[in-house]
Amino acid sequence: MKVTLLGTGTSTGVPVIGCCCRVCRSKDPRDNRTRSAAYVDAGDVGIVIDTGPDFRQQALRENISRVDAVLFSHAHFDHVAGVDDLRPFLFENSRPIPCYSHPGTAEVLRSMFGYIFANRTYPGVANLSLIPVSGPFDVRSRSDESHFIRVVPIEVYHGKLPIFGYRIGRFAYLTDTSHIPEHSFDLLEDLDVLVLDALRHEPHPTHLSISDAIEIARRIGARQTYFTHLTHTVLHAEEEERLPEGIALGYDGLTFHVRS
Repeated sequence: MKVTLLGTGTSTGVPVIGCCCRVCRSKDPRDNRTRSAAYVDAGDVGIVIDTGPDFRQQALRENISRVDAVLFSHAHFDHVAGVDDLRPFLFENSRPIPCYSHPGTAEVLRSMFGYIFANRTYPGVANLSLIPVSGPFDVRSRSDESHFIRVVPIEVYHGKLPIFGYRIGRFAYLTDTSHIPEHSFDLLEDLDVLVLDALRHEPHPTHLSISDAIEIARRIGARQTYFTHLTHTVLHAEEEERLPEGIALGYDGLTFHVRS
């Protein structure tokens, strides 16, 4: 199973509009961060985690040619605004693309994108099926339903908002996280790779700081952890040298393989 980090930036992206800080002016491509998202290529099944406002750019950059399902972490703009850019994946296969989410997220998405998920009166609207989930489920290939992969939603908190991270095989993706309930740690054992929110050094009410994320990464004990949802206060080359063994910064376009 191949995973690609489509984006690793916070809600503004990096560089930030109008900013002249050293990170926003950096020539290191790892400091150029689109909004956080990921793509899982499980052979016959392709899964997108979040469709932010940069999704079209990310899909073109990574030559994504199939999407069998979308996993939404939550309904904030920087994670869902590119949902309409899923339409090209329906041109040759008109079967609905299932979009899985926390029940609370689904309720918000129906309101935000009523023309897609509610009344469907707009001609040419993307054929997306919104599916609230509360436990493990199978994502099946839209071209051959005999091929599928198991997905386990992981409840975490983004401030006071309950949202989902996801586990697929030995890989887990937890963005926009400030607290992980005790019962969720049981679902994060024996990981090859963990991708974890680590906004910046300074504390934040709805995100893990880098020091918070290091502590949680050590407790989970994945063989490799990558930090995501990074702000423009984090210079990649400088910060990478400070991190403990087995923990690194993610960057746009990073790919790795994990056991499914």
